Amino acid sequence: MSALRMAAVSAGFGRDLDEDFAIVERLVKEARNADVRLLALPEACLGGYLLSLDGDAADAGPPPLAVDGPEIRRLAALAGDMVVVAGYCEDGCEDGGDARYNSVVCVSGDGVLGNHRKVHQPLGENASYASGDGFRAFDTPVGRIGMMICYDKAFPESARALALDGAQIGVCVSAWPGSRTNAAADLERDRWKRRFDLFDRARALENQIVWLSANQAGTFGSLRFVGSAKVVDPGGEIVAATGVGPGVAVTEIDVPRALETARRSMGHLRDRRPETYGTAGHAA
Repeated sequence: MSALRMAAVSAGFGRDLDEDFAIVERLVKEARNADVRLLALPEACLGGYLLSLDGDAADAGPPPLAVDGPEIRRLAALAGDMVVVAGYCEDGCEDGGDARYNSVVCVSGDGVLGNHRKVHQPLGENASYASGDGFRAFDTPVGRIGMMICYDKAFPESARALALDGAQIGVCVSAWPGSRTNAAADLERDRWKRRFDLFDRARALENQIVWLSANQAGTFGSLRFVGSAKVVDPGGEIVAATGVGPGVAVTEIDVPRALETARRSMGHLRDRRPETYGTAGHAA
């Protein structure tokens, strides 16, 4: 297989879906012109994120969209021959009731390839969203992918479950803000930004997979996002990054070869001893 050109986005998105789709269309066009085949957009890029993480009852939140609805079909049409990953608020009415999920969808011109509902909810996010129930990898034209959303990556079990399910590429989309207390004037020095980067590198390294991390940029409501979209190789090295502002991190990796090289001597998945880990080992 030839090298795969991939990109992760740092950009701001709001409540206006037409404006969001205009941004998405521009980013997809630029990526296609750069021969990108896999593009990761941020969490909540269709409809924006929450105004705060305090469970504000006055915040109606982003518009709920059906995974088989016209907006996701529009996204798939824009993707065309590319594979595009994007975050949105999922209407869970098919499950009964009026549940909403913080979700991420993977599409190509052929339609929906995979969908993930955020499992781990920070601070007051559970006031706005129901929780997902698992992590599953899926096949795409660019390889087997596993997806997660923001706080999901703070839990090693999330990425490990995807790697054990055969994921070659992990894609984590985020609306990760800077610290709420002792905020740094310079986002590059923000402690939550450092954690964001550490989680990205650790999840790639411990599972020896390629890792794409997309994030919101700028401000929305009371939140100031840290940007820092990046691509990390299976050795935990950042090979492309945007910094804290808007941008696109683009690189080219021969994914099967990179995984084979990383796992040749010390294979972290191969060398596991799950019988010694108790319930944690069985869960992962």
